[in-house]
Amino acid sequence: METLNFEYEAKQPLLRRAHVGVVGSGDLEVLIEPSDKPAADVRVRTSVAGYGQVWKQVLDRFFSRFDHAAHVEINDFGATPGTVTLRLEQAAEEVRP
Repeated sequence: METLNFEYEAKQPLLRRAHVGVVGSGDLEVLIEPSDKPAADVRVRTSVAGYGQVWKQVLDRFFSRFDHAAHVEINDFGATPGTVTLRLEQAAEEVRP
C-alpha cells in the first residue's frame, strides 16, 4: 500500500458530499466532502506503489477544472487512469448544484 497526498487551490465552496465507486479488483472509490480550507486536499491510498507521477498527472488535469474547496479520499485497488478520471467526474457531477 502507498499513500499519496496532493493539494490544489480552490476558488469556491463545496456544498455537498459524494461517494462513488467501490474498492475492488481493478476499481476504486472516491469520497468527497466540503472543506474549511481554501483548497482541495486529496489523499490517495493505492495498492499499486510507484505510480505517484501518474496520479499527479490525472489529478492535475481534473483539478484544473474542478475548483471547489474539498477533502477528497481515493481508495484504489489497481484502477486505470481512465477509471480514476471517470470516478472523479462522477463525484464532481454529484456535488454540483
